[in-house]
This record gives sequence, C-alpha cells and structure tokens, in this order.
Amino acid sequence: MANRSWQETAKIAQDLRDASISRVEPPIPDVPSVLPKNVKDIPKQLLTTEEVRITETLAEDLLPALASGKLTSVSVANAFLRRAGLAQKLLNCITELLPEDALSRAKYLDSYYAKHKRPTGPLHGLPISVKEHIGMKGKGLNAGFVGWWDQKGEDDAHVLKILWKAGCVLYARTTEPQTLMHLETSNNLYGTTVNPFNRDLTPGGSSGGEGALLGLKGSCLGIGSDIGGSVRSPAANCGLYSLRPTSYRVPTHGWAGTMYGEEQIVPVTGPMSTSLEGIKLFMETILAAKPWMTEPALLPIPWRDHISHLQTNPKGQKKLKIAVLWHDGVVRPHPPITRALHSIVQKLKTFPDLFTIVDWHPYNHDEAWEIVSTLYFADGGREETEAIETSGEPWRPLSQFIIKENPNVKQLNVDEVWYWTGRREVYRAAYAKKWNETATGKIGGDGEVAEEGMVDVILAPTGPGVAPPLGQSKYWAYTAQWNLLDYPALVFPVTHVDPLLDKKQEGYVPMNEKDKFNHELYDDPEVYRGLPVGLQLVGRRYEDEKVVEALVLMREKVGIPF
Repeated sequence: MANRSWQETAKIAQDLRDASISRVEPPIPDVPSVLPKNVKDIPKQLLTTEEVRITETLAEDLLPALASGKLTSVSVANAFLRRAGLAQKLLNCITELLPEDALSRAKYLDSYYAKHKRPTGPLHGLPISVKEHIGMKGKGLNAGFVGWWDQKGEDDAHVLKILWKAGCVLYARTTEPQTLMHLETSNNLYGTTVNPFNRDLTPGGSSGGEGALLGLKGSCLGIGSDIGGSVRSPAANCGLYSLRPTSYRVPTHGWAGTMYGEEQIVPVTGPMSTSLEGIKLFMETILAAKPWMTEPALLPIPWRDHISHLQTNPKGQKKLKIAVLWHDGVVRPHPPITRALHSIVQKLKTFPDLFTIVDWHPYNHDEAWEIVSTLYFADGGREETEAIETSGEPWRPLSQFIIKENPNVKQLNVDEVWYWTGRREVYRAAYAKKWNETATGKIGGDGEVAEEGMVDVILAPTGPGVAPPLGQSKYWAYTAQWNLLDYPALVFPVTHVDPLLDKKQEGYVPMNEKDKFNHELYDDPEVYRGLPVGLQLVGRRYEDEKVVEALVLMREKVGIPF
C-alpha cells in the first residue's frame, strides 16, 4: 500500500464508490435525512413505476421478457443500477457500481438482439451482482482489507467468465467484512452494512452486501462465497434463497482471500437470489459450461435436474423423508425459528403419502465446532493478522472474536494439521453412519448400504435466531456444521416474526454460556417484528440437485413461504 494512513485509504475507497454511483443517469435521488428502521419500501417512493416493476421482477420472469424483446437490456440494467444506488444510500452495501461497463454491455446485447432476433445466451441481459472479492479484471480486489486496496484483479474470475458468456450484465460489486470471516458485514474501508428490514440489525455475512442488496431488490441474482455460512446467513436474514453447494462443483478461481490453497475447510462459490428458480438458473448455467475442463480441481458433475432424485410411493408420486433438527444440543433457537419449523412440519403432515417426518438428533455438534474452528485458521490466524496489520487498520470486533478470542485458533505444525484433518474425517464418517441408520429397508445387493426409507434431507435452522443486532452474530454452528461435513444446504424464506406468536420463553434455563448469550438477545421480541425467518434444507454430499428438488416439492404442496 502506498505511504498513507488507513483512514486516507478508506476515504479513497468511499470516494471511488460514491463517484461510481454519481455517474448513473438519471441521477439517483437523495433518500430522506431521517430514515425509518425498515427501509425496504423506500425505493418504491423514489423510482419510476417502470423501474420498480423491472427490479421487482424475478430472474425467471425477466429472462423471457429480455429474450423476446419485450424488455431491453439497457432499460433493465439502468433500473437495477438505480435501485442499487439507492440501496447503498440506505444500507451501505455497495463497493462500486459499474454504470459504464454495464450499459456498454447492455447496448451490445440489444444490438445483437436487433440484428439476430434471438438472445446471446441463456442469461441474455440478466443483471448479476457480485461480492467484491470475486475478481474482475483491472478492478480493485481488497477482500475487505485496507492493506489490500491497491490490488487489482489480473483477470475475471472463472465463474464470471461463464456468466458473461451466457449473456449476463455485471453491474454492482458488494461489501464483505474484514477477514471475510464474520457472519456480519463490517470493514474499515466502507463501514457497516445494515439490514433492509431493520437498520439496527445485521444483514448477515460474509456475503452481507449481497444479502442487503437483494433484500432491497437492487438485485435478483447475486454471487457470494461460503466457508461458514456466508451465503446462508444473509439469505436467512434478508428473506432470500441461497445455496451452499458441495465443494468442487462451482468455480472459485479468481478470488482474493487469505490462506490460498488450504483444503481443510473448503470455501465454495454460491448463488443468492430473490427466487428459488434463480438458484437453479445459476447452477444450470455454470455446470452446463463444463467448468472442470478449465479448473481441474472441479468434479465433472453436470447439473442433473433432468431426472428425479426422490423415491416414489405406490401411486407413483414423489415422496420425501425429512428429518427435523429442532436444535443442535448447544444453543436453542429463538421462538420465531422454532415456530417456522413447527409450521412447516404441521403442513407437511397433512400429506402423509408424500412426506414422512422424523426427528434428527444432533450428533456431537459441539465437537464439530471444535474441529471446524481449529481448521479454519491452521496458521494461527497469521495471514489474517498480517493482512490487517500491514495498513495499521484496527481489528473489527468480530475479527477479534473469531480469531483472537477463539480458543481453538492456534498455529498447527504439519503433524497437527494431519491430526485435525483426521478428526474431520472420523467425524464425517460417524455422521454418515448416523444418516445411514435412518434407513428402514434395503435396495441393492448384499453388502450395500440400506437405502429404502432413509432420510432424504434435514430441515434445520439457519441460525439461532433471525437477524441479530449489529455486532452480535457470534454463533456459527448452525451453518458451519454443514461446511465441516461438506453437505449442500439450501436456504429459503418461511415466514416473518410476529411478537404475538413469538413470545419470549420465560423461565428458560440455558444449557451453557453460549445458549445464555443467545437467549438474552431475544429479550424484547418487538426488536425483531416483521423480520424474515429463513430455514435451510440439508442433503448429503453431491446431492445438491436432490435438495433443490425436495424444496420444490415442499413448496408445491404447502405453499412456502407462508
């Protein structure tokens, strides 16, 4: 970094962001000087009717309108640029808008359509927002560190190249936390990103800029990353859909981040969307491009949604066995989460021929956290510390929490890395055995694992509560559990907090200090009124398509969200 203070660098970053927003035409309106806590409807008051209509259209509905010429790529790109600019003024979720690049691209797409009377590809004209540390050629690539401000992307990230070739428009880059290791979004370059449903609460993290932008409908499809819940926490907190895919399916080449090359807990690229169909569009497009041909670490597994992954009942109807994780044995979720679980279960039970519901008893989830939080920082947090201290920027409180205050963070030698990686594999095998034991019959020959009647998916909380107050996201285990196991997890919105239904549990005796901390966050249910309540559906490794298919069936029968 050039010889300047971290505060000077932060000002440069914010000035660049503000300048990019100022170049959007027509100029983005000013927002009220005094804002309500809930700002999700303010864009409707400040944008044109047409801009509101476009930006509140789902990805799967925008695409046919673009492909048929009913909407132009320029009108769609400009509408999303303007709503994204408003999102920044309301939520502090943008690192940079790309008006010149986006509109140049949109004009090309429109001219192509005018000449050939067909779209350029399956995502023709679809605006897609991107978390900042997913690199773009020639643009800044700081991953939330002040000291990395001068880094530039050498090339577009692999995932962006695929989406570009499919016809998308890249128009917005979004915020992330210092270290990329918070379940919130706060750094010293841009400050704190807040939740559109309540600005006193967090949108989640580390892909919280995406969560806030999508939650305000400044995007319909965005790209984040996930190593401990980073696309799932923001989706749940902001009423969205997201998928944490199994590792080595979606490209990750072209990211910025510390500890490049570690393979103990593998980070993944994941989509976030205002619709489930948006998640499917992303996965179909990426895997249709055979990314494993370019990025050899990826497995050659296409998106297999042309076949069903569910068993059928005697009537030939799809059936699903769902195990419900009511709590993880360490921290009990707040009342809105438990109500959402109960509501889904009650509705599913009205279709006994289609859904079998059983309880999932957590298997040593406290041990899982010990393993995963040790393997996150096998270097004792050295690279994170160096990246922070190179600029003199202060440690953000949640960076201190997950590294300096985490008793499991220690410098490991080679033997110790092997030991903890071995612990990971022993735990994965034990969890697989527990899952296998849910089977009630057998399919296949001698020696094969019984599959008939086996649990298909686990229905679980995404976190121990809805979006918490800023600075309080300190319990990772409801999401990090599945990173350790490398299970695909799909987040979806279910309902909203209602203090009349979601009363504080009086006389509750906490199980431990973590449970006590979480319980006390729900001291006043009114704080969370109207907040989205999201859950996650979890499958076994490389059963990503099955998890999506399961949610499609559940939504079809019981109408989620309620």
